[in-house]
Amino acid sequence: MSRYRGIAIAAAIAAPIVLLTSCAPATQSTATGKNVSAEKIPAKVSANTSLTVGAPDLKVALELSGQIDKLPFKVKWANISGGPQCSEVFRANALDICSSAEIPSIHAHWTGLDTKLVAAKFRNDPLRYPIYELGIAPGAGIKTLADLRGKKIAYSPGQAQGALVLRILKAAGLTQDDVELVELASTGDVYPTALGNRQVDAAPIADVNVKRYLTKYGKAGGKTIKHGLRDDPAHLWALTDSVDDPQKSAAVRELIKSWARAQIWIDKHPKEWIDGYYVKDQGLSREDGEYLVKRSGHPDIPADWAGAIARQQRTVDLLAKEQNREPFKAGILFDRRYESVGADAISGAGKKPDAGEKSVAGKKS
Repeated sequence: MSRYRGIAIAAAIAAPIVLLTSCAPATQSTATGKNVSAEKIPAKVSANTSLTVGAPDLKVALELSGQIDKLPFKVKWANISGGPQCSEVFRANALDICSSAEIPSIHAHWTGLDTKLVAAKFRNDPLRYPIYELGIAPGAGIKTLADLRGKKIAYSPGQAQGALVLRILKAAGLTQDDVELVELASTGDVYPTALGNRQVDAAPIADVNVKRYLTKYGKAGGKTIKHGLRDDPAHLWALTDSVDDPQKSAAVRELIKSWARAQIWIDKHPKEWIDGYYVKDQGLSREDGEYLVKRSGHPDIPADWAGAIARQQRTVDLLAKEQNREPFKAGILFDRRYESVGADAISGAGKKPDAGEKSVAGKKS
């Protein structure tokens, strides 16, 4: 019997739940993981080269910072980002590069989609500035991670939230058999709504959903607790066929330079970012924008990916064990030709993260 269950849309919550397109049966063939490390990236990119890019926030950042017209190639911006959406469009060969966390590239490999991580960003002091907090439903009686035993936890196998749940269980000394994993895709306000309606007892929630959940359900007993684990990886994620193409590989390099500069611009211009992105583009309130900027901390763009690859390997090994997949070397997911491009573009502002990530309890996560 499966150790987690799905909830039907109508029976679960009055909010849309999308299928996790990156979650294929374990028997499906894996990607070949083509090695492109020996392929030379041209020094210059042709102005006629075109990339389709799924990173809506980057588009806004480049517009606000005045960089968008300086890109030395053509760009078609796709209004998508994140693992499930990007995976689907990658498979249709309609996307070259997008923004995502680390989990989608792992599941892409397991489902036959050959991709590469071409840029990496983290957060300085990631335990102080986590992306996620563990939302707790009113009346669930959960005060610590150990209290998750016997509880219902929202779980999205192909997304970063799903891997975080497995890591939280490991940190708490629990297994999947000790809890009930309820399979829900983390889209929009699905997780906060499931918590508020007590369909689940706990769920990882992020960004403005943390603030909104506490505002809406705090008086009824809804709360969040810190998970104490590092959860900050963010990447530019590319189709291997795209970075294998000489001119597109050069365009990707130039995009990474602009992406890195944009991260620093965002960090140094919080008021402009709040007004131009969170308020005007995303339709959030200024208060929400200020909350998100404060919550994000400061970017860390490393010139050395050794620590990132080591952490990715631990994630691969954990997911392989818990999801009945074949383990593989995480290094094949990274195109190290681009390793120092982002850090070099911001004049060495990148900082090598620690190879070992630790929880607040001092355990490796």
